[in-house]
Amino acid sequence: MELNTGISPEHRQKLADELSRLLADSYTLYLKTHNFHWNVTGPMFQTLHVMFEEHYTELALAVDLIAERIRALGFPAPGSYAAYARLSSVSDTDGVPSAMEMIKLLVEAHETVIRTAREATNAAEEAGDQATADLGTQRLQIHEKTAWMLRSLLEK
Repeated sequence: MELNTGISPEHRQKLADELSRLLADSYTLYLKTHNFHWNVTGPMFQTLHVMFEEHYTELALAVDLIAERIRALGFPAPGSYAAYARLSSVSDTDGVPSAMEMIKLLVEAHETVIRTAREATNAAEEAGDQATADLGTQRLQIHEKTAWMLRSLLEK
């Protein structure tokens, strides 16, 4: 059955592509945050361990919302590490960095996701897709706040 929601097939394809990048960035950030939760050490252990858990839990819910929006637009959501590696702008982290380096890497990753979410939101506004624009705006707010909070931990 043909999808007829008032958004052209070309716009839906562009939105699905943008959201696929956002999904890949978000999932890569989820994995990075979960890794840091498991491996953080040092005097800020308890604070960071709990904070990282809150962050990756929020991201786990977010990836589901993003993937479901791609499906609502009529396209399959990417769901493999290979697809995420190809689509993501968030860099992977090997090894176990120091706690302060973890924070710095997470700030950079959140800022990357912010840029990707902004592109998806702009594309949604161009297409007149309020649902995707709303999702993008919510993601922007969450990642901007999280980046700010993490950056605050780096100040002396």
